[in-house]
Amino acid sequence: MKKVKFFQSIHFKFVLIYILLIIVAMEIIGVYFINKLENQLETNFKKSIYDQVDVLEYSIQNLLTKKQNQADDVTVEVRKVLADFNNSDVSEIRLIDGRSGVIMGTSSNNQEIVGQKTTEDIIKRAIAVNQREDKIYMDKQTGERMWVLASPIKSNGEVIGFIYLVAKIEKVYRQVQAINQIFMTGTVIAMMITALLGIIIARTISRPIADMRKQAMAMARGDFARKVKVKGNDEIGQLAYSFNHMTKKLQEAQASTEGERRKLDSILTHMTDGVIATDRRGRVILINEPAADMLDVSRETVLSQPLISILKIEKEHQFEDLLTEQDSLILDFSTDEEPYILRANFSVIQNEAGFVSGLITVLHDVTEQEKIDMERREFVANVSHELRTPLTTMRSYLEALTDGAWKDGKIAPQFLNVTQNETERMIRLVNDLLKLSKMDSKDERLNKEWVNFIVFFNHVIDRFEVAKQQNVTFKRKLPKTEIFVEIDEDKLTQVLYNVISNALKYSPEGGQITFKVKEFDDKIEVSISDQGVGIPKENVKKIFERFYRVDKARSRKLGGTGLGLAIAKEIVNLHGGNIWASSKEGKGTTIYFTLPYEPAQEDEWS
Repeated sequence: MKKVKFFQSIHFKFVLIYILLIIVAMEIIGVYFINKLENQLETNFKKSIYDQVDVLEYSIQNLLTKKQNQADDVTVEVRKVLADFNNSDVSEIRLIDGRSGVIMGTSSNNQEIVGQKTTEDIIKRAIAVNQREDKIYMDKQTGERMWVLASPIKSNGEVIGFIYLVAKIEKVYRQVQAINQIFMTGTVIAMMITALLGIIIARTISRPIADMRKQAMAMARGDFARKVKVKGNDEIGQLAYSFNHMTKKLQEAQASTEGERRKLDSILTHMTDGVIATDRRGRVILINEPAADMLDVSRETVLSQPLISILKIEKEHQFEDLLTEQDSLILDFSTDEEPYILRANFSVIQNEAGFVSGLITVLHDVTEQEKIDMERREFVANVSHELRTPLTTMRSYLEALTDGAWKDGKIAPQFLNVTQNETERMIRLVNDLLKLSKMDSKDERLNKEWVNFIVFFNHVIDRFEVAKQQNVTFKRKLPKTEIFVEIDEDKLTQVLYNVISNALKYSPEGGQITFKVKEFDDKIEVSISDQGVGIPKENVKKIFERFYRVDKARSRKLGGTGLGLAIAKEIVNLHGGNIWASSKEGKGTTIYFTLPYEPAQEDEWS
């Protein structure tokens, strides 16, 4: 948040408004007071002059009435009366005849004007209206304001003369100016005191607000520990108290939300399923690590990206389609090397009013499940096929025998022999299936014993060499030393029986089967090689799958069940070893398997 400048702060605005209000109030009071004071002083000044003029008018009226036949004596008396007029504010007094307008006397030293006719406009106006006239004018010589009064002198209702008076009224305005100066000084002092008091008062109001602002900024950063000081029980104090109460509630809500968020993060982090959340426009706002791993994307790069693009379904679906999708979608990311299948379930996020605010997508890795389902379907199909073939053959021969072939002494034994062979083939198939089922259920237990593997291996090879019917040579490349390993003889005999039987089945006349044993630090490696037709490269890894045959027609003809190598793989794995094959078409196949081996244990047995 930007720092508030001083001239933009409420502190400055409050003081400014406070001072402006005081200035306006003082100006209004000052203008009214000075105006009233000026009028009052002017009125008092004129009233004092009027009082003296009234006395002067009375004296001159008596003088003019008594001496109206003695002109010279009147002039002297008038001059004497005017000279006796004692008022420092009056600069000059003239007596003017009311009929002719001639100046009869003056109090100034300028006696030359006596006997001359007056030229003053104010006298003319007073003569015209027969009443007092006054005006204020600016003296050009002194630059001061002067007050001029023309007052008629009446006797028996007749105007017999006029008193023309010039007074120095400037001192009245000087007094007003001095008082105004004093008032302005007082106003400035009052403004300074007001500003100081305004600052103090503004601080008492703005400081809690500033504290609340700082607290709000701290809350924005997640700090709820600070409290605003409550100073008083006024509105500001109540606001501070309410703010602290809100802070406490927000702290509790934030703690609760943070706890729920941590729970949700923990759940999302430790979930094996992938979770993706979007906004109402279908853009990703949250994705957990399992989902990112499943889709092989980075969490940072997929945020704000469209969900349908991340799931790679933009060609088949729109985001609006997913909001109404009731069933899960199968996302196939399989490659030529390995299968990879995900199942996506969708859940709409909406409020009580039904407004859709987003979508939750849950991803499940169903590759193994789909693989198991596919293997199960294939297994059932293979078992059905493997059982149906001998059963169909047996039914055909039995029907022929039922129809009378049993009477033929030459055909009947052949038919019965075929039926017996097919029955034995089904028995072998069922036995192999039972063995695999027992191994799959983890019920199979090994009866291990320490055995000299070279002697054990030679014994198994001898049995095959004695019983073989075709012209195949056995070549042994076995160590001369003793190698003791801990094995289940019966189970491992079955492994060797299945591998050697396959080698004999696919070996050509005059071919050779080679037996080898190699000794390593922690294991021994057994290999059985033939010179048969070999296996295509793309099929080598599949020969240990159940019911898998490279040449199905030839395998069935040779009586195989398709489970021999699968059983061998399970048994070797139970022993803690590995089994694999290598082959070249037209040159033969080699089956390898390893068994755990500890030379120290061998030393003890030897």
